[in-house]
Amino acid sequence: SQEMQSKAVNNLTSDVYFEGDAIQLKLQKAIATLPQKQQLVFNMKYFEDMKYKDMADVLETSEGALKASYHLATKKIEAYLTQD
Repeated sequence: SQEMQSKAVNNLTSDVYFEGDAIQLKLQKAIATLPQKQQLVFNMKYFEDMKYKDMADVLETSEGALKASYHLATKKIEAYLTQD
């Protein structure tokens, strides 16, 4: 029936949103484990999609250093997210 179908769809979407929130929460916890500079760099790049050049101006550091920091940050976050 139509009603059954819309119920199923609603359940599915609410599960997806819950999952999304859980992942966001875990991501925030992972970010919190990083050193301050890596947190900054990760947030700027991942959430604000900032260019390394702009980040270098803001943080007064080289693009190379930023790329290295971002790489380290993502590695640590991946490790955090994949551990149980």
